[in-house]
Parts: sequence; C-alpha cells; structure tokens
Amino acid sequence: MDKLSTFYKHMLNDIWNSLINSFFKQQTNQEKPPIIYSILKQTKLVGLTETKAVVECDNPGVKFFLEKKTNEVEGHFFLILKKKIKIEFVVKEKKNKKTPPLFNYQPKIDDLLTKSGLSVKYSFNNFAVSSTNQVAYAAAQAVVKNPGKSYNPLFLYGGVGVGKTHLAQAVARKILENNPKKKVFFCPGDLFINELIESIQEKTTPKFRKKYRYLDVLVVDDIQFIAGKERVQEDFFHTFNSIVSSGGQIILTSDRPPNEIKKLEDRLRSRFLGGLTVDIQPPDFELRTAILLIKAKEKGILLDIEAAKVIADQITDCRALEGTLLTIYANFFVKEKGERIDLTIVEAYFSNQQKIKQRKITSEDVLKTVCSYYKVKPSQIKSSTRISNFVFPRQVIMYILREHLKIKQEEIAHFLRRKDHTTVIHGVEKIRQTILKNNLVKEEIDTIIKNIFSST
Repeated sequence: MDKLSTFYKHMLNDIWNSLINSFFKQQTNQEKPPIIYSILKQTKLVGLTETKAVVECDNPGVKFFLEKKTNEVEGHFFLILKKKIKIEFVVKEKKNKKTPPLFNYQPKIDDLLTKSGLSVKYSFNNFAVSSTNQVAYAAAQAVVKNPGKSYNPLFLYGGVGVGKTHLAQAVARKILENNPKKKVFFCPGDLFINELIESIQEKTTPKFRKKYRYLDVLVVDDIQFIAGKERVQEDFFHTFNSIVSSGGQIILTSDRPPNEIKKLEDRLRSRFLGGLTVDIQPPDFELRTAILLIKAKEKGILLDIEAAKVIADQITDCRALEGTLLTIYANFFVKEKGERIDLTIVEAYFSNQQKIKQRKITSEDVLKTVCSYYKVKPSQIKSSTRISNFVFPRQVIMYILREHLKIKQEEIAHFLRRKDHTTVIHGVEKIRQTILKNNLVKEEIDTIIKNIFSST
C-alpha cells in the first residue's frame, strides 16, 4: 500500500510539473518566465479523479490569483491529459491541523461566504467606527440581532468609498456566522439586472425567481442601477415582497437616498423608505487613520501611528488609503522584513510623488516604456486579447498609472480600451499583491519605473 501511495504521489507530481512547464514553454519570445509560471511553482497537485483535480496552494494569495486563471489552467490540463478536468484550488493546511479527507469535508465559513457572494475581507472586526458612520453601525448591529424585524429594509447611502458595501456585507456575514443554515446572498445591482435578462432570454425565469425570492437575507449593492428599467423593477418589487413577507431581511446600498433616485417606481420608493435610511458620511481624519492602522495590522505591516496620520492627512479617498499603504510597503520593505513604516519613509514617499507630478509624465510615456521592456506593441496592449504575453504588461501599465501617476480608474480603462474600471481594479490589485510576494517581479517593475522617469 505504501508503494502504491508513493507511486500515486510521483504520478501526480509528474503530471503537475508537465503542466507548469507548459506555461513556460509557450513563452517563446521572453527570456523570463510568465508570472503564472512562478505562482504555479507554489502549488501541488494532491488529488485527481476522472473529472476533478485538487490543487494545493501555499497561501490564500496564490489561491486567489489562480482562481482567476482557472479556465487557462484547465486548458493546459486538457492538452496534457486529453480530457476535461475541473480544478479546485485549496489552501494548504497548517501542520498542526489534521487534513480533511479528499473530496469529503464540511464547508468552512470562507466557503459559505463565497457561495453567498460575500467577500472574506469584510467583517465587523475590521470596520472602523467614528462620528461619520456610528448611526449606520448601530443600525447594522440591530439588524444582526433581529434579522427581518428591526429595520427592514436597511438602506445605506453615501459617496464612493465611505464603507457602505463593507458594512452591508458585515451584517450578512454575521448573520451567516450565527446561523450557517441561513440562505444569504450578496448581489451587485448590475448582477441582478444581468441575471434577469439572461433568464428571460434563456426562458429560465422560474429558476431566477427561486434563487432570489426564498432567501433569508438579500443584500443588493448599488440598487440605484435598477431605476428606469421597468421589467427589472417589477421583478425586484415581487422579490422584495416575497422575502419581507416570509420574515427575511433586505439590505440595500446606494449613492443617494430613495427619494433622490430618478426613475425609481413609487411603489419601490415607498418600500425603501419604509425601513431605516442611513447616510454614511466620508471618513474624517480620525477614521481614515484608524482604517490605515487596521489595514496595516491585517497585512502584517508595522506602521507607526504618526506615519498613519500623515497618510490620512494626504489621502482623503478611503479606497486609496490601502493602495497608498501597500505602495509604500512594496517600495520600501519587500527586502526589509520586520522594519516599520515610520514618519521619515512616508514623508519621502509623498515628496517623491510631488516630483512625479512636476515632471508631467503622461500615460503614453508609461505605455511606450512598458511595451519596450516586454517587447510588445501598444496596439496589442489595447486589444481585447487575453493572451498572457499581453495581459501581464497591460496590468503593469494599470498599476503604474494608478499607483504612481494617481490617474482615475475610469480614465485608465478608457486609455487602455477596457470595457469598465473593474478590469483596472483587478489588474492593479494583482500586480500589487504579486510584488509583495515575488521580489523578481518587484525588481522588474522598479526598473520600468526608473526608465519612465529617466526618459522624461
């Protein structure tokens, strides 16, 4: 039995090594391996059946990266095994924990959150409270204690980056943690619209209604998107009534209060106003400082409070706070583990940002330099192709434009001919996380940035 087990492990290793090497071999025009090749080196094939493969990842960051590349990896698997294999990526268990039997384990809270459309990064534990959001926070806590009874719906509104989505998801998460059997679902407003349209086209509206109308908790982010769409509003009206009448909880977020959403049907407006409507104001200086300290602690970054204050004073956009923190960390501490981000480092960073502004570096400068470095054409970068040879340089451009030139996501998307800014968000985050884990990639990007500034 031991010999058979050893043979099985060797077989899995051989198969997986062949797949990893196939990513390197296809990069015939580059001396350096693609980023996915380096990431796959941090994985291991631990199980294989006729239809399914389980791939163990060293950490959650690797799992997150590869899940976005599932189709590409499965394609390479098909070329090797000549059969369609579904891949499941899992995080490697710590040594002091017993590994659950393959294909036979109870879902963890992270699995429940993912199934419910919730993000694992949003919880009450990392939600900072101040005078700008304390009423909304208190209302959220009340909903957790009595779902469907305290405030229904709970309507949270405010500008971009004030924490609406975070708080709404934190409520849904806590309800799910209290009772894992609850049917909870988080749905961006545009997803509800798209799923309804698809169900009409494919004549599967009963399935669509069954998915939404029997939930215990429904969270709809950016509900204002359904305004002006008659069929969508009608279906949401019935979904709303079905959930509320059965004792379920509705949580809605928007960039404006119900009475200011144009083209919203009166019957929906009336129901939205029938619960509690709470305005979340932009975070004040104290809250921004607290958010920075929380983010730093989550990511294991040592950040002095005085340094956090300077960042909070300079950066008023809540979403840009984390990006700035990670950029400073990536630029100064990838090689210097254990050191703190102090006042001197932060002041040097903002001084450098000021010099960048004065040099008037353009998006075209970045595009040309990156294309030259990776030996690709600007037309290929701006094309719709998703070949890795072009995707990675494109994401590097997104990262530099966003993190170093501070260009708005929408403008970057337009410049690179992407459909919307969510592609930019994903690209920037991917490069940001990669340079924190891979020093070779960081050195590559540092070289590119130096080339950009030295050539202008």
